[in-house]
Amino acid sequence: MTTLLITHPASLQHLTPPGHPERPDRIRVVEQALEDERFAHLARVEAPRADLGLVTLCHPRHFAEALIAASPETGLVDIEADTTMSPGSLEAALRGVGAAAHAVDEVMNGKAKNAFCATRPPGHHAESVKAMGFCFFNQAAIAARHAREAHGAERVAIIDWDVHHGNGTQEIFWNDPSVLYASTHEMPLYPGTGAPSERGEHGTIVNAALRAGDGSDAFRDAFETTVLPRVDAFQPDLVIISAGFDAHWRDPLANINLVEGDFVWATQKLMAIADRRAEGRLVSILEGGYDLEALSKSTAAHVLALMRG
Repeated sequence: MTTLLITHPASLQHLTPPGHPERPDRIRVVEQALEDERFAHLARVEAPRADLGLVTLCHPRHFAEALIAASPETGLVDIEADTTMSPGSLEAALRGVGAAAHAVDEVMNGKAKNAFCATRPPGHHAESVKAMGFCFFNQAAIAARHAREAHGAERVAIIDWDVHHGNGTQEIFWNDPSVLYASTHEMPLYPGTGAPSERGEHGTIVNAALRAGDGSDAFRDAFETTVLPRVDAFQPDLVIISAGFDAHWRDPLANINLVEGDFVWATQKLMAIADRRAEGRLVSILEGGYDLEALSKSTAAHVLALMRG
């Protein structure tokens, strides 16, 4: 088995206003980085298009239908302050959901060791009935529910190292004891959620907040003392990573000073838990990362770690 890379050209057709950080070039630089000869043995497949049945695992049908109705034929439409739809946005979002679900299928069926979904728009800010923070549908959350519904996974752990807290994932699983959501993120920072006191109805929400200026030591300490023990004790049948790379020191939207090696280290730690608890089953889904050089190098380092695990 090898690592599976799932992409789709539709990711490039989700257009945003000039100067918007969540732009098609993000995917271009990721795809370019993964064309290097070091990635010659990556299995590659295009993402299928998700149907509404997948979307409604985490979002009510009326919400999905409202987004479909809002999709413009021309130009750009503001969904909320930071989140814009273009004529290609809906297709990109549905391919992102399809990528996440297909990754789960391949990993749970033993056809891939692990998988990385290089798609956009991101998803972890999307709440059950609210698109926000550049996100429309919550791919990581849908992947977790799909693992339970289609493959009988009893427990799924989602680990989110994006520098912004995944309020959407937290909201969706607040009352669900079958999914552990663990996040490292900068506070205070958008969207304002993610305090350590936010633990969910069943204690399955784990928030390890970092402060502006924190770097590798603080991040690794938060992982070692707060995130990893809880994930390991949860004994997940599948590990999902919300892999945002905007905690890199170069990123313009935050003030955490990580380097590529930190993402490699965290990847290896989570792969070790997946090996011990989940027969190695791990799915990683691209979230944020808005400096193109940092995103390119960090993604490459992350995928190399997945391939070598």
